[in-house]
Amino acid sequence: MRERAKDPDRHARRMEAKQQIMQERIARAQKEQGVLLVLTGSGKGKSSSGFGMVARALGHDMKVGIVQFIKGAFSTGEDAFFRKLPNVDYHVMGEGYTWDTQNRERDVAAAEDAWNIAAGMLKDDSYDMVLLDELNIALKYEYIDLDRVLDDLQARPEMQHVVVTGRHAPEELIELADTVTEMKVVKHAFKDLGVKAQKGVEL
Repeated sequence: MRERAKDPDRHARRMEAKQQIMQERIARAQKEQGVLLVLTGSGKGKSSSGFGMVARALGHDMKVGIVQFIKGAFSTGEDAFFRKLPNVDYHVMGEGYTWDTQNRERDVAAAEDAWNIAAGMLKDDSYDMVLLDELNIALKYEYIDLDRVLDDLQARPEMQHVVVTGRHAPEELIELADTVTEMKVVKHAFKDLGVKAQKGVEL
């Protein structure tokens, strides 16, 4: 660590200046609305982040709808945990990874069924948050009509939050979103070290 960074007086001055900047930003940010968040990129943690927000919402006694696209051929810890909680409406609609199903017609049908459920949630203001897990993959392969998805997202209740996960988020969705995070791979145990998916980490 640089010696200047250890200086307590310098640190106090920097934090005081930062505090003032943050207080001014907080004072300006008075608008209340539902937020559309997109978590994309090739890095691990997109779904994990989405489910973290689900846990946060449930901590505030909010009602949450969850629709999982693509996934579904194997059990996961989040399914086992969140499905049994009150205020959670949980739907696993996929038939597994696209390279496993190898059947576009079935994948399209599953994705369309999943979007019909999601669209119902997006019309219902009793849902405070909706997590659309791996929706971006279904959009990438054009299993669902992108214009329909964008229209339904735009028409949702004013205070409803939506979290969309999956790599390859389309530009139109990124443009519509309020917050976008792109996760980048630095190192991955599976690809780099040959470590299989672990319970509590990937499953």
